[in-house]
Amino acid sequence: MKPLVHPSIEDITVEGVLHALSDPVRAAIYAQIAGSACAMNCSNFLQISDRDIPKSTLSLHFRALREAGLIRSERRGVEMHNTTRCADIEQRFPGLLPAILQAHAAQSAERARAAKRRQSAAKKAG
Repeated sequence: MKPLVHPSIEDITVEGVLHALSDPVRAAIYAQIAGSACAMNCSNFLQISDRDIPKSTLSLHFRALREAGLIRSERRGVEMHNTTRCADIEQRFPGLLPAILQAHAAQSAERARAAKRRQSAAKKAG
């Protein structure tokens, strides 16, 4: 089994963080992990934003987050437990992650409102 790669704090870059979070699925995964008080299992994310995510694709998303330095993964038997490295990144780039997570939350809320409006309009039209 290949060892997991976790970059040192000095090797984490803004570009790497932004690239990893540029994918909407990875941004959603990271936001959920960051909002959790405990480690989260990869299988918690088989469905994101009402979309099924294949395990192989999910593995790639977690690898991208891990290699960017955003999460720390630990194997426990057949499961992977993931935690954020928010404190490390806050030390290196103060304010970066809170700003990104706040923007993600605002965007997600707007998307939810828009979806609700579309459903209401479809009901009225139908």
